[in-house]
Amino acid sequence: MIQSIQKVIKIGTSGGVTIPAKALKQQNISFGDEVEVIVRPLHSHSEEDQKVINSAKKILSDYKSDFVSLSKR
Repeated sequence: MIQSIQKVIKIGTSGGVTIPAKALKQQNISFGDEVEVIVRPLHSHSEEDQKVINSAKKILSDYKSDFVSLSKR
């Protein structure tokens, strides 16, 4: 499975994304092969993602002064 973040590029009047050559080689995918593509906007978070984000925000909030102190060292 290849999972990466790519920018949508303009191809004529359509949009597309590229697959890095290294990833193609690792997955033994050749030009002309059929692959499954699942598109999900980056700003869209799953419920599990949102739980992680909320936990991280709480930690950053609870320990803000500690993080600021560490960043100055």
